[in-house]
Amino acid sequence: MEGRVILAWLEQALGVMLMFLVLLDVFLTVLYARAGAGVISHQLAFIVWQFFLGVSKNAGRRRGDVLSFCGPVIVVTFLLVWALALTCGAALIIHPHLGTSVTKSSGSTPTDFITALFAGGSSMSIVGAGDFSPQTSAFRLFYLFTSLVGTAVISLTVSYLLQVYSGLRQRNAFGLNLHLATAETGDAAEVIAGVGPHGQFEAGYSDLSDLGTTIGAVKEAHHFYPILFYFRFREPYYSVSRAALVSLDTATLIKSALDEDAYGWFMQSGAVGHLWRASLLLVTTLEETFLPGGGPTQQAPPDPATRERWRRRYVAALQRLRTAGINTIADEHAGAERYIELRSSWDQHITMLAPSLAYTMDDIDPVGHHPDSA
Repeated sequence: MEGRVILAWLEQALGVMLMFLVLLDVFLTVLYARAGAGVISHQLAFIVWQFFLGVSKNAGRRRGDVLSFCGPVIVVTFLLVWALALTCGAALIIHPHLGTSVTKSSGSTPTDFITALFAGGSSMSIVGAGDFSPQTSAFRLFYLFTSLVGTAVISLTVSYLLQVYSGLRQRNAFGLNLHLATAETGDAAEVIAGVGPHGQFEAGYSDLSDLGTTIGAVKEAHHFYPILFYFRFREPYYSVSRAALVSLDTATLIKSALDEDAYGWFMQSGAVGHLWRASLLLVTTLEETFLPGGGPTQQAPPDPATRERWRRRYVAALQRLRTAGINTIADEHAGAERYIELRSSWDQHITMLAPSLAYTMDDIDPVGHHPDSA
């Protein structure tokens, strides 16, 4: 008899711990809303993503379509795990008292665990719902508590879903608009040519400033709702890696390719600095949260082949800027060395982040990998 009482207490203690764990995860994921803060959700999302990666390897050309389902599946998994874990926690607390403190409205009360699951799930919605009702003051309070928890969790998850998809829409709109700003090429030189036609950067300054502000908003959206990272689309221009690369390459070209005498004010402007820092902060934050071991601790110098490829990319960008009527640097060799130096400070961040979402660098940086196509 004493052993049965101890077992009942252990079962209820396990139920309390399970409910506390889920409520803590809901609080950290929905209310605290910081990348990597969840107790269950962060690890759960990573497991689902790894599962989709494994399945998609056999999908061939349809791999991107398969991976595009991962984000929505993670959302559904969150909701199911939270609901089932709360139900199991309530069932573990109720189970030892079925037939005594919690009884069926009519007839004998079954005492199996499946019945406890049904009673626990019913208690999450409305007090006294279903065929089971509490008979003691302690369990009446417990039913009141679980009904409030169920209502609160439903409200919070609905709000969470709305915010996640709002952030996703903002990110996708930004990625598409940036892709259009590159004339659908992924070439940052097109962005510069667009904001400063014939060297008139006064009008395009505000556009570049808005670009940096939007990147900051996208960074915060991923910080608040890290699940956004796993919404992977077939089109690479929707990816954070492509947006960050184009933005960083834009700032790099401005700092290294323009004529300082004509555009020194623009090269040293707050808008360019903001664009650079916001883009770099975006990729480093995502690396620290989602990449095993984080991002690169030290930037390795590029090998000779990479330097030559970047140099050809730089020359192609200069040619594009000149055709747009923009004065470029007089010392092309010094400008190329400056470009390589600046790009070396951020390129490894992109090359580590892009494969984590199953993109190739040809997808993310078509011009950088094939400069002759610019």
